[in-house]
Amino acid sequence: MTPPTDSRAAVARLTVYFESLTPQSVAQIGHFYTPQARFKDPFNEVQGIPAITRLFEHMFTALHEPRFTVTQQIVDGPQAFLVWEFRFRFQRFDTTTVQLIRGGSHLTLDSDGRISEHRDYWDAAEELYEKLPGLGTLMRWLKRRATQ
Repeated sequence: MTPPTDSRAAVARLTVYFESLTPQSVAQIGHFYTPQARFKDPFNEVQGIPAITRLFEHMFTALHEPRFTVTQQIVDGPQAFLVWEFRFRFQRFDTTTVQLIRGGSHLTLDSDGRISEHRDYWDAAEELYEKLPGLGTLMRWLKRRATQ
């Protein structure tokens, strides 16, 4: 068994990895996630290094210049919460405007400091759907109707 890792140091290492993520560094995901890690966000729920790797690879093929900026970290033992901003440009639609999604990630760390559970929280309707042509108009209309 590996000796327990300092959670704050592990989260600092994870933050550097996420903020400097490139198509090439996705191959190193096994250094940061346990073999059977689970990942969930508003669109995906997968388990294991190969599936998590595919998600991050897809991010780089589906979006221009995706990047994360971690703005806050909360660490309590093996639990961490990262508040982040995700910037990218669409491959289709408006390819010039930098888009911004604000969200957070709840991470559970294994004793060696790798992620065993990763759950992303962000509002897909407000942060993404409202920005899409056609669908965005409908989403904004529904939002206005719901608040009347």
